[in-house]
Amino acid sequence: MSNSDGFIEEVTEELRRDQMMAKLKKYGWIGVLAVLLIVGGAAYSEYRQAQERAQAEELGDVLLTALDMTAADQRATALGAVDASTPQAAALVSLLAASAQASAGEVEAAIASLDAVSANADVAPMYREIAQFKALTLQADTLDVAARKQGFEALVSAGGALRMLAQEQLALIAVEEGDKSGAIAAYQAILSDALVTPDLQQRAMQVIVALGGEPDLTGAATDVRNG
Repeated sequence: MSNSDGFIEEVTEELRRDQMMAKLKKYGWIGVLAVLLIVGGAAYSEYRQAQERAQAEELGDVLLTALDMTAADQRATALGAVDASTPQAAALVSLLAASAQASAGEVEAAIASLDAVSANADVAPMYREIAQFKALTLQADTLDVAARKQGFEALVSAGGALRMLAQEQLALIAVEEGDKSGAIAAYQAILSDALVTPDLQQRAMQVIVALGGEPDLTGAATDVRNG
């Protein structure tokens, strides 16, 4: 390589460095801003998480204080005064309040609390289904059979965690109506369901026998066969 070639390379390299420095001076703030945004976003996320933890802990303390009250009406009043910051937390508080209201004999108030949860689209389906199920059971003596059937059938169709309990309620309605064969068939379907719990299977067997039927254990859980 000649001296002239080496000199040209040195000059070219120097120009590149100068151009790079000029670009950094002109656009370097973008990189700095990006770093600040990343760091700031992480800090804000940590702050939000800390706030949420603090709110959850505060809500838990308030709920424990309310639930520790001996009298049901006092629990209901205390829970009704709880201010929850999210729809899910509010739904949980309402479910607890409804339970206390029902225990205190305030059935209408309990049903209203439950209906408010089941009608709230912002609440998780699980909470809404629990509220609907509980409201239907509280109205066993006041709501007509057709409406109760429709409500429990909707819970069965939803396929949620309360599906089996809703099926049991439908079987009980058949017993209530004097439909022995329908009740036995409904309880037999419960017995044969792969997702049924041992306790529910045991209840189904007992009712089938009480109605004069014979439980068919084909497909029933091992716990029931061996029980």
